[in-house]
Amino acid sequence: MAKESMKARDRKREILIAKYAEKRARLKAAGDYEGLQKLPRNASPVRKHNRCKITGRPKGYMRQFGVSRITFRELASAGLIPGVKKASW
Repeated sequence: MAKESMKARDRKREILIAKYAEKRARLKAAGDYEGLQKLPRNASPVRKHNRCKITGRPKGYMRQFGVSRITFRELASAGLIPGVKKASW
């Protein structure tokens, strides 16, 4: 389980990214790199880290499902993810 402070920091980054997305796109299209540098650092989408929606784990993230590999396995075993079943041969 990730620290609450790390999850909160990432949520804060998501809000800033959404807030400055349009302005960032406009500045980038105009080629105004000085204007881009004046934006907050956390407004850059590159600084956001993919985290598990349930546990906040930063590693082993499965983009298609939005959860970590460990959480995915637990949910799949419980039958909570439609169309996913354990392979056996």
